[in-house]
Amino acid sequence: MKRFHARVAVVKALKDAGLYIETKDNPMQIPICSKSGDVVEPVLKPQWWVNCQPLQEEAVKRTRAGEFVINPKQSENEWYRWLDGLQDWCISRQLWWGHRCPAYFVNIEGADLDKKDGANWVVGRTLEEATERAKVMAGGKKFTLEQDEDVLDTWFSSGLWPFSIMGWPDNTSPDFQTFYPSSLLETGWDILFFWVARMVLLGIRLTGKVPFKEVFCHAMIRDAHGRKMSKSLGNVIDPIDVIEGVALETLHNQLREGNLDEKEIIKAIAGQKKDFPKGIPQCGTDALRFALCAYSSGGRDINLEILRVEGYRKFCNKIFNATKFAMLKLDESFVPEPSAKPTGKESLVEQWILHKLNVAATELNTHLAERNFMSATTSAYNFWLYELCDVYIEVMKPMTDEAAPMETRRSAQQTLYTCLDHGLRLLHPFMPFVTEELWQRLPRRPNDSTPSIMVSSFPVFDKAYVFESADQQFNLVFNALKTGRSLAASYNLQSDIQLFLHVQTDEEAALFESQVSTIVALTKGCKSAKVVRDLKDIPEGCGGTVVTPTIAVHALVRGLVDLDVEIGKCDKKLDLARLNLQKIVKLESQPDYEETVPENVRLTNSEKRKTIEAEISTLELSKSMFVKLQ
Repeated sequence: MKRFHARVAVVKALKDAGLYIETKDNPMQIPICSKSGDVVEPVLKPQWWVNCQPLQEEAVKRTRAGEFVINPKQSENEWYRWLDGLQDWCISRQLWWGHRCPAYFVNIEGADLDKKDGANWVVGRTLEEATERAKVMAGGKKFTLEQDEDVLDTWFSSGLWPFSIMGWPDNTSPDFQTFYPSSLLETGWDILFFWVARMVLLGIRLTGKVPFKEVFCHAMIRDAHGRKMSKSLGNVIDPIDVIEGVALETLHNQLREGNLDEKEIIKAIAGQKKDFPKGIPQCGTDALRFALCAYSSGGRDINLEILRVEGYRKFCNKIFNATKFAMLKLDESFVPEPSAKPTGKESLVEQWILHKLNVAATELNTHLAERNFMSATTSAYNFWLYELCDVYIEVMKPMTDEAAPMETRRSAQQTLYTCLDHGLRLLHPFMPFVTEELWQRLPRRPNDSTPSIMVSSFPVFDKAYVFESADQQFNLVFNALKTGRSLAASYNLQSDIQLFLHVQTDEEAALFESQVSTIVALTKGCKSAKVVRDLKDIPEGCGGTVVTPTIAVHALVRGLVDLDVEIGKCDKKLDLARLNLQKIVKLESQPDYEETVPENVRLTNSEKRKTIEAEISTLELSKSMFVKLQ
């Protein structure tokens, strides 16, 4: 009888026998199949199990011995937590699809055997192996074998994957000897227990080896609101839609064509209208790949924001346009030098950008080795956007003009080429398509026949590119010009900006004199920049600010600002600066200051005091100039 009919019949039989007492409601949540609508009820039946205790002990032992590592660290903690609570593993599944359990019931002629008794079963890798074992059990009697209809748990089958594809159980096969164990398994932390643990348990038991040397667990991707992407919520973002772009109405139709309930469709459509009011713009494969790597940090979940992916699409455009512009600067007569090594004749900005390239290469190699993809993308992004595009390409424009000396022009071109070549290689793991396309357009160094950026050497640290002194000097210049930009912006100066750089040492004067063109080139709207040693050389009507205790930047604002307002600003800044100075002086005046305060802290405080004193002097000068103009 069917279960519901049987229950009615049981109640009737109880009543007929006078054994029925009463019926009561049983408060419970009835499980309903989402597809068929049937009531789902468990049925007890014999299952095949794996005793995991000895396997668990060996897996923990191998992990603690360092035979393989799990990254990030928090995933390793989860690994131990799961293994410590490991119970026996049920590997039977009542499904139509899967690997059939290699267990055979032995029907011995003339014997009434119970299938629920495990002693009446044999297992074997093949029917022949099972038959040989059954012969021993039958003791010469006739028998037949009946294979269990259950299939193996999918994670049991998956757990055999690392070595089964290498020829196992033939452990002497060339593939097994060469490629097992593998070096790295990349997977999601959510199946660390279901799959990875099973592979380790079975690998150790069946091959004697851990199947891989490292496990890297990537983060889980959620929607912009932190919800897990789920078909039932209708918030799944198809990568193809991000790569190729999709209209909002198409997103709606995808929901309608699915198997969501009508109420859920209405909710999901409302969510799509809120998150993607204009649909999803075409972002391309590289932008999506870069965004996912940039999001990855320590295995934390990713809340995917399409606007960020779109931002990296613009970064792709920036790289493309920068390379296109640079190719114009590498004229038809340009031929790369046979070696990428510096000649020793490079200008300060060339040495600086080569040093930054070296720093980026060093950081990327370190971050990739540590599987820190977020920091790796940051290093590549910062080099391209803030150092190569924003600084070097802007500064080298006049250096590559036809009016520039040939030696200067060729040196700037060689440096630009080296930065493009190495910079594209650094980006290639994250943006393979745009970097390959652009790299193929670059000329090759003599004797370099590398067919693809994919097989080119990845940039690494090179001591020939270490220019510590140039880096410090140019950073000082760059800090000064950034201060000049901020100063001009504070006075709302947009054109014909005249800057005056007050320096106090011969070394600073020589440095800034050589970099005047750089300061003008990188300060939007700057008409001129002049280096002065004496405050008397700064014309009246200037406002200034301090860069370091010995360097200040002044901008000519006469006739361009409200004097009363600027005097008021100076007074407020002076009050704050004097207050900060009093705090440091009071701190340094304490009787036991030298004995109780660490040397590095005392040096920091001393530097702060000198900077504030210089700031006060500069503000007092600016205020006095504004007062004279009233």
